[in-house]
Amino acid sequence: MLHARAFAAAMLAACLLPVGAASAQTYPDRPVTMMVAFPPGGADDATARIIQDAMQKALGQPIVIENVGGAGGMLAAAKAAKATPDGYTILLHQNALAAGMTLYPDRTFDAERDFVAIGLVNTAAGTLAGRPDLPPKTFDELLRWVRTPGQDIKVGHPGVGSYGHLASVLITQELGMKVTQVPYRGAGPALVDLLGGQVDLSVLSAIAAAPLVRDGKMRGYAVIGRSRFAGLPGLKTMGELGYKKLDFDFWHMLLAPAGTPRPIVDKLNAALRAALADARVRKTYADGGMDQYPPEEETPEAAAALLKREIPFWGEVIRTNHISGQ
Repeated sequence: MLHARAFAAAMLAACLLPVGAASAQTYPDRPVTMMVAFPPGGADDATARIIQDAMQKALGQPIVIENVGGAGGMLAAAKAAKATPDGYTILLHQNALAAGMTLYPDRTFDAERDFVAIGLVNTAAGTLAGRPDLPPKTFDELLRWVRTPGQDIKVGHPGVGSYGHLASVLITQELGMKVTQVPYRGAGPALVDLLGGQVDLSVLSAIAAAPLVRDGKMRGYAVIGRSRFAGLPGLKTMGELGYKKLDFDFWHMLLAPAGTPRPIVDKLNAALRAALADARVRKTYADGGMDQYPPEEETPEAAAALLKREIPFWGEVIRTNHISGQ
């Protein structure tokens, strides 16, 4: 009789728990899908796979990576925003998510309204790079060269709305450069034409640019990011050169659909933190030229604050330069 009463009391207590709280107690009890907003082979896919193993160990369930490319990362974001907010679909995205809020006015979701941040994954520096036979050898020489009347300067980028595109637009705007933007279908073709001399300048990831600059296959002029890059110790940041607005990073963050219970968000954040503390992950980041955020910036609140800052930042760049994603 006592056992029956105890069982009944336990069942009543379980029924009185909010649905979110009840599911959070058993979460996760099946695989989690991590949606990646760009195709396999790029920095986004690599970032997801670096943290995949350590995160699934922390969660005790497999993490399945699903690449959903298209529309500058907006297709994946739209699909993830409509997913059930139960923690079994999460999204890895980057600067393009913030830019997309202005670039794609007809989108079906809002990044701040329809997502809850889980945490910041990593950040990486970029490099303002030039073709190998470009006359200027230093940043100061580059400024004088690009401002010489009659120059026909071509800047290659991976496609409209990409980080490389928007970063190059902001850089040329701040430096007072008049250029022709040349879009490509991805970073690979843009790099090939830069090395071949078909375009003059491009914004590349520092890790990709470093060996090419060291081997004399391209020129490096400045680092784009909050700090210098160890692989190119001779290059100053744009901020050090007097352009503080150009001290911005290429970042990744994890998000979940709005309405995901906070206890589940906290479990996902804890799994992300465990992955970021993993020695193998830390070494892979270091070898790949990626930086981690300090522990106090690994919270959901810090990620949400970054997204909130980045939306108007890139929105201004897009509006000022009349860029359209349509």
